Amino acid sequence: MPDLTSTANPRVKNLVRLRTRRHRDAAAVTVIEGHDELALALDAGVEPTEVYWAPDLVRSDALLARMPSARVFSVTREVFARIAYRESPDGWLAVAPAPGRPLDELDLGPDPLVLVAEGVEKPGNVGAMLRTAEACGVDAVVIATPERGGTDFANPNVVRASKGTVFAVPVASASTTEVLDWLDRRGIATLVTTPAGTTGLAGTDLTGPTALVIGTEATGVTDAWLDRADATVVIPMRGRVNSLNASIAAAVVLYEAVRQRG
Repeated sequence: MPDLTSTANPRVKNLVRLRTRRHRDAAAVTVIEGHDELALALDAGVEPTEVYWAPDLVRSDALLARMPSARVFSVTREVFARIAYRESPDGWLAVAPAPGRPLDELDLGPDPLVLVAEGVEKPGNVGAMLRTAEACGVDAVVIATPERGGTDFANPNVVRASKGTVFAVPVASASTTEVLDWLDRRGIATLVTTPAGTTGLAGTDLTGPTALVIGTEATGVTDAWLDRADATVVIPMRGRVNSLNASIAAAVVLYEAVRQRG
């Protein structure tokens, strides 16, 4: 019989509470759902503290052998439906330390490429940015938080949308002022994407130490970035719309950087 059979179990209730940022921050954890996401996290060296799996849903229990230090609980299909985030869950869910580290602990190369997202609120956008960043081999992804806020890397929907790459890319979160000061100290050029940019993307040198800054689709970046930018960059737009989805904009500028860097 599975270890957990009731949705009223305290462990089940705690997993549901972890859907809120306040409870995740207090416990310094995140939730990883999905076989592939969990496998990638394990490949990146993540060590889950708890694992919940539904024998009725999983195809193979081979992942369990890769988590010898985790507390493992088998659950019924009904319990898993309660704790899952997906509409069609595959029977795997784990609790692990939240991703991220202080800015000064990010290990950057000699000509780093950093993606900065300011105030991006939709977890799907942040997750998509992480997938592209991992594919492009960026040195780090940083969330800069202005007063208007933004999402967090530990959001389970970010983990899901990133397909687990949030654990494969160095990530950090800090206030906008802290991120700007950190970039200055590291000698990293700040290139802000904006429809009002003065330099075309193709004509912008992205080969040196570079931070590509993306804001929200609705309002862009805050004035703090525009005031201290080394350059403002515009993505060519041939149609009637004047902006791209934030994750799409990030993909365009990152792949231009990859092209220039050979």
